[in-house]
Amino acid sequence: MSETETENPHAAVVQKAARAMTRASLLVTPPVVLVCIVVFAIVFGQAGFLGSLVGGALALLASLSTLGMMRFSAGQDPMFVMVIALGGYVVKVVLLFAALTLLKGVTALHPLSLGITMIVAILVAAAVEFAAFRKTKIPAIIPAGS
Repeated sequence: MSETETENPHAAVVQKAARAMTRASLLVTPPVVLVCIVVFAIVFGQAGFLGSLVGGALALLASLSTLGMMRFSAGQDPMFVMVIALGGYVVKVVLLFAALTLLKGVTALHPLSLGITMIVAILVAAAVEFAAFRKTKIPAIIPAGS
C-alpha cells in the first residue's frame, strides 16, 4: 500500500475503480477503433484509413487522460479532486478542439472517418468505463431515509 493510500483510505477505492475502468477500456475500445479503421479504409481508401487512425488515437488519448487524472488525484483533498476533474475536462476539450482545428486542412485525412471514429471510440470507452465502475465492489455510504 502506498503512502497516499495509508493517509487517505478513499484513495485505495478510487485507485481500484480506476484500474478496473482502465482495464475494461483497453480491452474493448482498441478493437472497436480497429473495426472503424478497417471499415473506413475499405469505404474511403487511404484517406479513410488515416482519418480513422488519427480519430481513434485522439479518442483513446482523451479517454486514457481522464483515467490518468483519476489515478493522479485519488489521494487528494476532495476539493482538489474536483479542480483536477473540471480543469482536466476543460483542458482536454480545448486540446481536442485545437488538434481538430489544426487537422482541418489536412487533405490526407478523411474528415467523416476521423469524426465518426472519434465519436464511436469516446462513446464506447465511456460506456465500458461506466460498466466497469458499476461492477467494481466499492463501499458506499447510503444516507438514512434514501
